Amino acid sequence: MMRRLLQKIRSFHLRDDGTVTVQFVIMFPFYMGLFMSSVELGLMTLRYSYLERSLDMVVRDIRLSTGAPITHDAIVSEVCARAGVIPSCSEKLKLEMVIRDPRNWVDLPAETVCTDSSEEAQPVTVFEGGRENDMMVLRACAKVTTIFPGSWIGSALQRDNNGDYALVVSNAFVQEPR
Repeated sequence: MMRRLLQKIRSFHLRDDGTVTVQFVIMFPFYMGLFMSSVELGLMTLRYSYLERSLDMVVRDIRLSTGAPITHDAIVSEVCARAGVIPSCSEKLKLEMVIRDPRNWVDLPAETVCTDSSEEAQPVTVFEGGRENDMMVLRACAKVTTIFPGSWIGSALQRDNNGDYALVVSNAFVQEPR
């Protein structure tokens, strides 16, 4: 009886039926993490590019249409109309526009004011209308939710209490004479 049991143990030790399964179990999490991070990075890059391009187009329209008054809500609606891949854009986009003197430059604060849907709504940030020949700096911040928060990239992003990360885009233009 004991001899038979030892033979079965030895024959089990020499079998190689499960080697592919072991390799799969070891490598599958790595490839899944790589796949999820690639999708997350691709979508993040797409959203950033659309936000940057739409802000550039809106700023170009502002420069070309001299004399037309610009408002915060008008710029938000135009940017969101052109940035179609940012979900809930009009609620999650915050603009900041300030006048800067190019001869006596003062940087914008490093802390960007963005929306945070887990907190109470914040009013519009600094939004100064410029006079003729004033240099305007327009900064847009959109909060976006990750698709795979547990992926390598999704977990490495700096997120707010709601799990959203910020896409920040800046643009500068000169207020043309009327």
